[in-house]
Amino acid sequence: MRRRGTLLTTGALTGALALTGCSGSGSGPERAELSVSASYMPQPVSADMAAGFLTITNKGGTGDELTSVSSDVAGQVTMHSTTGGAMAEKSAFPIPAHGRLVFRSGGNHLMFEKLKRAPKQGQTVTVRLRFAKSGPLTVEMPVKATTYNPSTGH
Repeated sequence: MRRRGTLLTTGALTGALALTGCSGSGSGPERAELSVSASYMPQPVSADMAAGFLTITNKGGTGDELTSVSSDVAGQVTMHSTTGGAMAEKSAFPIPAHGRLVFRSGGNHLMFEKLKRAPKQGQTVTVRLRFAKSGPLTVEMPVKATTYNPSTGH
C-alpha cells in the first residue's frame, strides 16, 4: 500500500509541474527573440544621404515590428520598401515569429538622411533599432566600398 501512495504522489507532482510549464509566464517561445546580422552601409556617394542594409532574425514564438531607426551619423533615418521598382517610405515593418526581416539592395532599405559626417569605408556607424514590443538594439554597421555586394563579397 505504501508503494501505491508514492506513485500517486509522484503522478500528482508531475501533473502540477506540467501545468506550471504552460502558465504563459512571458518567457520561452511566447516572445520575440531578435538578433541582427549582415549589416552594412555602402560608402555614400552623396554628401547628405546614405543607404543601409541588415537582417533582423526572430527566433521567438511571437512577432514584433521594427518601428524606428536612428543613428548618430544622420539627422533622420527612414525605412523604405521597394516593390516592382517603386520605393515607399514605411512607418513600421513586421518581423514574423520564427522569421526574418531583410533590408537589402533593391528591396527594403534604410535611408540615412541629413548626414552629419560622410562615413568612409572601414569606419562603423552606430544604429539604434526600436521595436513595438522588444527592447531596442544597437548595431555597429560597417561602412563598405560603394560597390559592395554581399553576394559576391565585393
